[in-house]
Amino acid sequence: MPVPVPELGQYDFVPETKENLDWADLVTLDLALYGTPAGRAELARTLIRAVREDGFFYVKNFGIAQERVDRQFALGRLFYETPLEEKLALVPEGLDNGAFNGYVPAGRRILDAASGLRDRVEVYNIPKFNGDFKHEHPEVLQKNLAEIEEFARSLHTEVLDPLHTLLALALELPEDHFRNIHTYARKSEDHLRYMKYGRFTPAENARLGLWGRGHTDLGSFTLLFRQPVAALQIRNHTTGAWKWVKPQDGTLTVNTCDALNLLTGGYVRSTVHRVAAPPKDQQHVDRLGLLYFSRPHNDVKLATVKESPVLQRAGATQNSFEESGNPVPTMEEWTFAKQKWQRTKNVVRGDPKFETAQILPGWNEKVYA
Repeated sequence: MPVPVPELGQYDFVPETKENLDWADLVTLDLALYGTPAGRAELARTLIRAVREDGFFYVKNFGIAQERVDRQFALGRLFYETPLEEKLALVPEGLDNGAFNGYVPAGRRILDAASGLRDRVEVYNIPKFNGDFKHEHPEVLQKNLAEIEEFARSLHTEVLDPLHTLLALALELPEDHFRNIHTYARKSEDHLRYMKYGRFTPAENARLGLWGRGHTDLGSFTLLFRQPVAALQIRNHTTGAWKWVKPQDGTLTVNTCDALNLLTGGYVRSTVHRVAAPPKDQQHVDRLGLLYFSRPHNDVKLATVKESPVLQRAGATQNSFEESGNPVPTMEEWTFAKQKWQRTKNVVRGDPKFETAQILPGWNEKVYA
């Protein structure tokens, strides 16, 4: 049951855009079907099609009331109302070397060299509550920490455990295969995130076009709660076309990430996505995001799952590290190599030395226009 906590005040979402955008046609997984073997089989077929074609999909009926989601948005809003000097005290030691739990301030990237425009993205990451991590937060979060913990844990039981089960079924593996390497009790770099995209002026948006270039996430699944400021775009794996992701009431938007790509020899594809300037009728507001990042246990080696009959039939038996003969990293090694690359300070957008950097032997990064 949700933990009773003091009133946070109502969180009001901004109206959706009225512009006619080129929306992606994504599949929806209805977890109301999860309770029967036939329903799970149907969902597994839907999931594997989604992760092979688009990588993004919606999930509905996931057992978490909208009121609880709204309270998390309210907490995120209150956190970002905290004075900057208080937030800066929460910057993790070692941020430049890949540390990421805590506060990451805006302005680390140069988006436009000519004008000097920098990013306006602020991030606050809250790690797992399993005893492996310290929890020292500003007062507004600390006094609501029991509710935050309950919410984060519920994402595992209500959303991630079913998704990992369905993926295993789709790959003809024992249904607990992926659950066993994503347990809440074991150390991993999962985290809940409050993320704020500060607004730009219309003139700045016209100059930038994109707030963030195309990239992939490093973990297993990323969960994105509905917020109505249109900005997220995805790149179709087959056509290469970019389309907008439409906010859908009562759903989570989910994407697949690099760890699953490596574990399945490229069969599950990492979703390429980016953040564009919002449509004109939404450019006057900041964009607040609520996300959860799922990652395997730190000691999991990201080698291809050889025992999957599906991967064997598809010829997906080696990932890029295995094909090149380079050491296969553990999830911890992979996480901090990619986080260090992502957190590189004062990078100018378009710098090829950064955008194609080798982060580990056998892996060069790639940024998409």
